[in-house]
Amino acid sequence: MNVDLVFKIAGLGILISVLHIILKQADKEEQAQMLTLAGVVVVLIMVVQLIGELYSMVRSVFHLF
Repeated sequence: MNVDLVFKIAGLGILISVLHIILKQADKEEQAQMLTLAGVVVVLIMVVQLIGELYSMVRSVFHLF
């Protein structure tokens, strides 16, 4: 399993949460919500790419072309 990707996602989550708290304290709640949404989208893109790789690996293992 690719542990490096797990650390990337965890680091991104920590960074986003810290920036969210900072923006919320500065009364910029809308920007904080947009930042959180952007972080979720980035993580989802990373996960979708992994699912695509898994799908192609399963297809190649079982010779499903």
